[in-house]
Amino acid sequence: MEISVRAFASELHGMLIGGFFLMAVFGLIVELIRSKYVKQPSELTARGQSLKSFYLFATAALGWIAVLLGAYLVYPWYRAIPPAGIAGLAGYPQRLLLSSPGTSGWHRLGMEWKEHVGWFAPIAITMVAYVMAKQRLVLKKYPQIRTAVLVFALVALVSGGIAGFFGAIIDNHAPVKGGATIHLVPEGK
Repeated sequence: MEISVRAFASELHGMLIGGFFLMAVFGLIVELIRSKYVKQPSELTARGQSLKSFYLFATAALGWIAVLLGAYLVYPWYRAIPPAGIAGLAGYPQRLLLSSPGTSGWHRLGMEWKEHVGWFAPIAITMVAYVMAKQRLVLKKYPQIRTAVLVFALVALVSGGIAGFFGAIIDNHAPVKGGATIHLVPEGK
């Protein structure tokens, strides 16, 4: 079993970090909705509040890591320009997508949306994490603020989901690959 460094970075960016981010945001949304319907709000201990804050800021950190890894590591590999006279475009995903009318829309619509909408997710979830961790009394006292925080969490989930969807489809049609090979399991095993 082997994988190229670029393919590994692409999978790390999308499936692992991006996937964990989407699951964590979904958990926050469930908690925000649940907290709206409790009869008697429970107070967390100091340790419980610390763990909640860690979860919130870890969720925001996952969003930022996914976006920054995608924008500054994977995306330049995706946009690589092939040298003149090269026959195969397999190592140049953007050019490979643009070379066929059947796949050019994945770049023109999919990647354009992905590279812009993906930034909304960490921005929105950072606001959610800050308000939920630092302004918990405000959330209890003013239900309209809790609703606004829920809307921002939904924006983070939807924008992250859109970016993940387009990323998966694009990677299916024109995967980022190349670079050194990582051997996961030695040959012959």
